Amino acid sequence: MRIAVASGKGGTGKTTIAVNLATIACRHGGRVAYVDCDVEEPNGHVFLKPEFSTANAVGVPTPQVDADRCTLCGACGDICRFSAIVCIGTQVFVSPELCHGCGGCALVCPSEAISEVERHMGTVQIGRAGALDFVQGTLNVGEAMSPPVIRAAKQAAPESALVILDAPPGTSCPVITSIRDADYVVMVTEPTPFGLNDLKLAVDIVRELALPFGVVVNRAGVGDDRVEHYCRAESIPILAEIPDDERIARAYSRGALVCDALPEYTALFEDLLKSIQSRASCRGEALPPKDEETCACLG
Repeated sequence: MRIAVASGKGGTGKTTIAVNLATIACRHGGRVAYVDCDVEEPNGHVFLKPEFSTANAVGVPTPQVDADRCTLCGACGDICRFSAIVCIGTQVFVSPELCHGCGGCALVCPSEAISEVERHMGTVQIGRAGALDFVQGTLNVGEAMSPPVIRAAKQAAPESALVILDAPPGTSCPVITSIRDADYVVMVTEPTPFGLNDLKLAVDIVRELALPFGVVVNRAGVGDDRVEHYCRAESIPILAEIPDDERIARAYSRGALVCDALPEYTALFEDLLKSIQSRASCRGEALPPKDEETCACLG
């Protein structure tokens, strides 16, 4: 089972939920893996403190043009949806940062003037945090495209009874790459106008992907009840409410797990995990196949 923990905006407590769920699941037996898909700013390691044993480079094949063989026909630029390769005048320009590595330009080149070279984009580290399998993707500074590193991190996860995917915040391609094959998505939000606005955007994405999902309200009591009214109107289950407890913030600032620093919250995370697993098991067989063309950026 793959459980993705996501949010429409940053700072809602998504990683707090993910690392505590992974820890609780691991303590109940069975093999559990935590995958940090927030490759632009991974921070699950701050709380789980893994020891890494393997680091693998992640690259994307990018075009390299042989000017002597190129006829300047422009076929490569015509097929590229991202303008990573364009023919202008008497020269072909390649923008490696825009390339998604689909290989289309090399396939359509009539003079076979295009070859592909690997461009290093990031790293995937694999290790363990106690009995928990830990995978972390890290995008190189300056890179604009994170989905290849996210895919590599997910592929590196060992076969496990349960995989917790800590998705990046937002509603763009990195989020879709992280959650698209999940059995259940936990949407973490906060009861504020900003939290509600971004939750609505995230809900649209998850529904487009036809994934079962529920909401966790973090810092409950700090704002208003509009998130609750929205979820009720949209028939979205609220899986848990975590109160606005200063002690949780203090534990977070120390890099401590809530279930360790504040044992009274252990039951909350245990109930949350049971609810997610029950809902995912009941609805999993009824889900339609994922649409592989949902996001063009996925290649």
